Amino acid sequence: MALDFQKINELISHNRISEAINLINDTLDSEPQNEAAWFWRGKLHWRMGNRRQAINDYTKAVDINPNSPARRAIELGQDIDNFFNPDIFNP
Repeated sequence: MALDFQKINELISHNRISEAINLINDTLDSEPQNEAAWFWRGKLHWRMGNRRQAINDYTKAVDINPNSPARRAIELGQDIDNFFNPDIFNP
């Protein structure tokens, strides 16, 4: 089952992120080596604030394809984490 990007984008445009993730999960159930599915699911988890799950998904995508755009997403996520300074929020 290939990713249905049109359906996923339609769900995202209607803010039905969980349903889009479920659709991607269906793809991953039948195609666990689908790098694009891991990357897209990571993007949606990031959007929902599930950073740890997003990084895990990005990492899986990079394991499958070292040239995946997920590599850049991991770098950006690390930059965001490195920017966070708890001292500013917890004096």
